[in-house]
Amino acid sequence: MNKKPYRPGPKRPSNATRPRGRNRQMGGKNDKDTNLINDEIRASEVRLVGDNVEQGIYPIEEALKIAEGQELDLILIAPQAEPPVCRVMDYQKFKFQQRKHAKEQKAKSTKLVVKEIRFGPQTDEHDYNFKLKHAIGFLKEGAKVKSYVFFKGRSILFKEQGEVLLLRFANDLEEYGKLDQMPVLEGKRMTIMLSPKKPGSGKKKEAKDAPDGAAQQDTTPAEE
Repeated sequence: MNKKPYRPGPKRPSNATRPRGRNRQMGGKNDKDTNLINDEIRASEVRLVGDNVEQGIYPIEEALKIAEGQELDLILIAPQAEPPVCRVMDYQKFKFQQRKHAKEQKAKSTKLVVKEIRFGPQTDEHDYNFKLKHAIGFLKEGAKVKSYVFFKGRSILFKEQGEVLLLRFANDLEEYGKLDQMPVLEGKRMTIMLSPKKPGSGKKKEAKDAPDGAAQQDTTPAEE
């Protein structure tokens, strides 16, 4: 069988009217960062919400006319609702607000960092001060500090000594971190957790605890 020669069809004029739909690059079903708009919405009726419409349930044809009359888009924002919920709004403005909100949420959800510091029940002074210095650095950086005493073998007999060590550690770090929990024994570990203090919180506390007038400087010249 002889194949017919391929003849390309007429090219689409550059000024041809674009089909009604999303004003963005085609993403299809794999584009997770999109909402169906206008003629892409297949529901027979939708619930309209927003400041620029009378809220209620409308047939999809009427909802499209309302959006078109305001030269805006009909945006599907809750496809799982019954009926689906749509907003009449400029799509580009809608996406901008979504990106802005996502950015704000990301800024608020800061990554939690926990640094661990281990002691033995009979840690010497030099080792204690070395680890205290590291803990101060971690708290200043905004990380939490999980400090624990590990009891190996018969050293569990010194658990009271370990508790005293951890409480001393928390007390020495009072300026930089607050104690989230008192020492807790979990198996062979006795643990405390400290969270970093906000800058200036320690100074505020000192000013609050100071007696009235103690923070004021006496500028009265001494009598001769």
